[in-house]
Amino acid sequence: MKSFSFTGLMAPVFTPYTNNNEKVNINAIEPYVELLKANHVNGVLVNGTTGEGMLMTTEERMLVTEAWQRSCKKHGITIMVQIGGAAYPDVVQLAQHASKMDVDAVLCLPELYFKPKSCEQLVTYLKGVAMHCPTTPFFYYHIPMFTDVNLHMPTFLDRAEKEIANFRGIKYTSGDLEQGSSCLKEGRTIFLGADTILCGAVAAGFDSFIMTTINICPEAALEIIAAMDRGAVADAREKQRLLNARIGEILAHGDWVSAMKKAFRERFPSIEVGTTRPPLNM
Repeated sequence: MKSFSFTGLMAPVFTPYTNNNEKVNINAIEPYVELLKANHVNGVLVNGTTGEGMLMTTEERMLVTEAWQRSCKKHGITIMVQIGGAAYPDVVQLAQHASKMDVDAVLCLPELYFKPKSCEQLVTYLKGVAMHCPTTPFFYYHIPMFTDVNLHMPTFLDRAEKEIANFRGIKYTSGDLEQGSSCLKEGRTIFLGADTILCGAVAAGFDSFIMTTINICPEAALEIIAAMDRGAVADAREKQRLLNARIGEILAHGDWVSAMKKAFRERFPSIEVGTTRPPLNM
């Protein structure tokens, strides 16, 4: 079993496309990794929500994974790959591919059509996927505002740890910080996925973060975390207020992924990521 230990910032990276968005732009990935490394970001999540994983073919997702894995290995960056959000046979194929590519971890959404109605059903689904990448650390992607699967995560975690041998934690993308805090436990890795509550999450004990704005302004997250670590709560709150205001400005230009990708293009025009694919609006 591969070990997994990560703290700090992991960027849920945008998938680069050519200008017409018909093909993935593999050539943009190497400079993208170099940019993140230079900005003290030591991990990437590939093919997640920000990366439009659900808008790509299985073949494209594997191609993108391979390109990121090559660059991440070269630069010493941790790579997690999101394998869910597709038909079950495709999720299995993506799990097998991620294992073959020797990525550091996989992340998996729940079944999105026949949605699990209980923690038991969710664990059963994920256990069926995880058996196809048995030596790769396995994480669940909790993002109820997209999946409409809003189960009690502390209960789920207790069950998943007992039944899935390679289960290591979750990406927690929810504003319910009380439930998120209850997930924290020695030996688990709980990634915060909600940019707007970073300050409170650090106070609650979170130390691992996968947030879209890490791509655009990683310095904001680093400053909030540093301020909280040194006990400068008022300073951290002000920095969080400024980050949230910036998020509001960005979202005036469209949906979350499209607007964030636009903001990334504007700040880092040398990284040719293109726009978003349909049905996203930019």
